[in-house]
Amino acid sequence: MKKSLTCERTDVMRRERHCPEKDELLKCRVPAPYGYKNPFKWPLSRDLAWYANVPHKELTVEKAVQNWIRFEGDRFRFPGGGTMFPNGADAYIDDIGKLINLKDGSIRTAIDTGCGVASWGAYLLSRNILPMSFAPRDTHEAQVQFALERGVPALIGVIASKRLPYPSRAFDMAHCSRCLIPWGQHDGAYLIEVDRVLRPGGYWILSGPPINWKKHWKGWERTTDDLNSEQMQIENVTKSLCWKKLIEKDDISIWQKPTNHLKCKRFRKIFKNPPFCPAQDPDKAWYTNLETCLTPLPEVSNNDEIAGGELEKWPRRLNTVPPRIIRGTIQGVTPEIFQQDLQLWKKRVSYYKTVNNQLGQAGRYRNILDMNAFLGGFAANLVKDPLWVMNIVPVEAKVNTLGVIYERGLIGTYQSWCEAMSTYPRTYDLIHADSVFTLYKERCEMEDIMLEMDRILRPEGSLIIRDDVDELVKAKRIADGLNWESQIVDHEDGPLEREKLLFAVKLYWTAPASA
Repeated sequence: MKKSLTCERTDVMRRERHCPEKDELLKCRVPAPYGYKNPFKWPLSRDLAWYANVPHKELTVEKAVQNWIRFEGDRFRFPGGGTMFPNGADAYIDDIGKLINLKDGSIRTAIDTGCGVASWGAYLLSRNILPMSFAPRDTHEAQVQFALERGVPALIGVIASKRLPYPSRAFDMAHCSRCLIPWGQHDGAYLIEVDRVLRPGGYWILSGPPINWKKHWKGWERTTDDLNSEQMQIENVTKSLCWKKLIEKDDISIWQKPTNHLKCKRFRKIFKNPPFCPAQDPDKAWYTNLETCLTPLPEVSNNDEIAGGELEKWPRRLNTVPPRIIRGTIQGVTPEIFQQDLQLWKKRVSYYKTVNNQLGQAGRYRNILDMNAFLGGFAANLVKDPLWVMNIVPVEAKVNTLGVIYERGLIGTYQSWCEAMSTYPRTYDLIHADSVFTLYKERCEMEDIMLEMDRILRPEGSLIIRDDVDELVKAKRIADGLNWESQIVDHEDGPLEREKLLFAVKLYWTAPASA
């Protein structure tokens, strides 16, 4: 927090990641609040959370008339309301569904910018659409923590000076409902970044100021000239990105990104800004500066071709060879390797369930983290269960496969495990770590990585760690010091394999009752 305050107070950059120097790292455990209880099980958790788990009432006062959240005795209730959806998120999504098709499987991944308590994402899940919600830690204390407590995928984040930590062409749909992001300012940099992470043909949905300003301007306490100017800025930026405005109906506007850039390149000969970015890695997004240039889509041979390759509809896209692999853009990963990976993880997850039978109990785990996901095989074998997996592709990994994970209809983010994750304590019910300690050997300390695992794991949460036996023997000693119950078991192929598995449970532990 001190470091963030060195930035300009008016600048959202102070809400970006600011990590401590190595000599500033804290080597300590973070206790759960006194009275902590296991969260409600999904789908009940969508509507309820224990007050003791997230003891912050600020939003119940600040957003009282908007139906975001209510405090009721020992718990919070989430009625599903929002600033721009007074009738609830479900009805709001129904309204969107009348304008674009949310039912045919063509829209699977969605990003919600400035998500509040993530009610939009919470109600998308029942429609087989997987949301990634993000918001900063700001005056709306703990909004992302509420989202995670509800069992909705979310990260602490802000769109400011750095790229969002996702690959290009990741999301089928992007959404902003009164998210207070100045889309038309800074040469359109924020919308240019949305364009980077939207897949060809993907949708951007905007509700709230300035949409339908002629009806709402008095309630928003802004002048008509100001709101009209803001809308024109947004219209101009979207036009410069070659987006098509599909519809503006009542409080909702929807734009669509082109499926390729053939026409856009011809358009650039007349309108120069924003220019296409020079040769660069469009998937590089870890502390990567935002640019005011348009990320070019992969080349196509005709106007009807979809840049980068066409995706199958959900659920077929999960196990179909992803376009990035077919096109040979993922170094060392062929369609044959993808098929082998499918079978490998089917076998591994089946074995996990024989050791930890709770993994086979629907509803036992809701929020799951895979610390080194590769092609997303672990998550792919859990999609039929009422849970979601945050797939991490470490920035130190040899190959950047996060784009493949999104093409499969799964979600994830980049992360270096030498640093803390952009999330609150007690985010995950289960952590899976495949060869993480081998990857970070000589890079950072195992103890620091395991302290971070302990921080983001809920009391009575589980861990499955697979690695070389020498690494796991060290990890077992640290696990004992963290007061985890743990055991090393043999590889699924038998005791002669050097790779072993550490199964662990974080024991229940809270801060003492305050005096």
